[in-house]
Amino acid sequence: MPFSLGFVAGVTPTKWARIWNERRPDVPLDLVRVDAAEQADVLRDGRVDMCLARLPIDRQDLSVIALYREVPVVVAAKDHELAALDEAEPVPVEDLAGEHLLQDPEAVPEWRAVAVEVQDGSRRTLPPMRDLDDAMEQVAAGVGILILPHSLARLHSRKDVVSRPVAGVADTEIALAWPTANTTDDVETFIGIVRGRTAASSRSETVVVRGEPEKKVKKTAKAKEAAKAAREAAGKKSHGGTQKPAPGRTRNAPRGSGKRRGR
Repeated sequence: MPFSLGFVAGVTPTKWARIWNERRPDVPLDLVRVDAAEQADVLRDGRVDMCLARLPIDRQDLSVIALYREVPVVVAAKDHELAALDEAEPVPVEDLAGEHLLQDPEAVPEWRAVAVEVQDGSRRTLPPMRDLDDAMEQVAAGVGILILPHSLARLHSRKDVVSRPVAGVADTEIALAWPTANTTDDVETFIGIVRGRTAASSRSETVVVRGEPEKKVKKTAKAKEAAKAAREAAGKKSHGGTQKPAPGRTRNAPRGSGKRRGR
C-alpha cells in the first residue's frame, strides 16, 4: 500500500522523497500537490497520510513539527522603482504604504496597518484573478504589488517582475503535519527522514510524536565505555595519595595480633 505525502506550492519534497525510496523501496511514495486552503482537510479526510504545510494550520487532532521559515518578499513590475534597490537589502513595509496590494489586506496585517488606501478608504476592488499566475500578470502590468513567501515568488517568477525582501512582515513557516491518531511506523519513518536520522539510527534517538518535546538520546555502547573509563581514572586518582601500610604490618590488622615486646 503506498504512502501519500501532500505538499503546498513552493515546497520541494524531492530530497526527502529520494531518501524514502532508498529506505522503503517496498512502499511507494505518492506526492500530492495540495492547495494551502485544503491542507488540513486532506489530512482529516485521508487523502494524504502526511502533509508539508504552510502555517498557520488548524491543529485540531493534528500533530505538527515546524521545519523551516520563509522570508517574505514584495513583487512588483520590472519598471517599478523597487527594481533599482539592492536585491539583498530589505524594504521596510512602511515604504510600501502607498502601494496597491493585489491581495486581501488581512493576508498581510503588517501592510494593512500602514496602508494609505486602507486608512483613507480609497482602496479599490481587486480585478478578477483565478490564481497566483493571474495575480502575477496584474503585477507585471503595473496594477499593484504582491507580498509573498520567497518560495512562492520564485515559483511564479517572470522576466517582467522583480522581487525584494521585506522588513517588518513576519516570516512564514513550513511544517510537517499528520493526524495524531494515525502515527504509524511509516509516519515515524518519514519524521526520521526530515529530522536527518540515518537508516541505522534507532527511533529512540529522535522521537517527536504529537508535538511533544524530543526524548533524551540513549547512551551508545561507546559512550558507556568512555564513562566507565572516566570513573576508573577518577578512582585511581583518588587513591593515589593514600598512605601505604608500614612494612611487616597488614592494614587493619586486629590489635594484639603481633608479637609482644620483651619487658
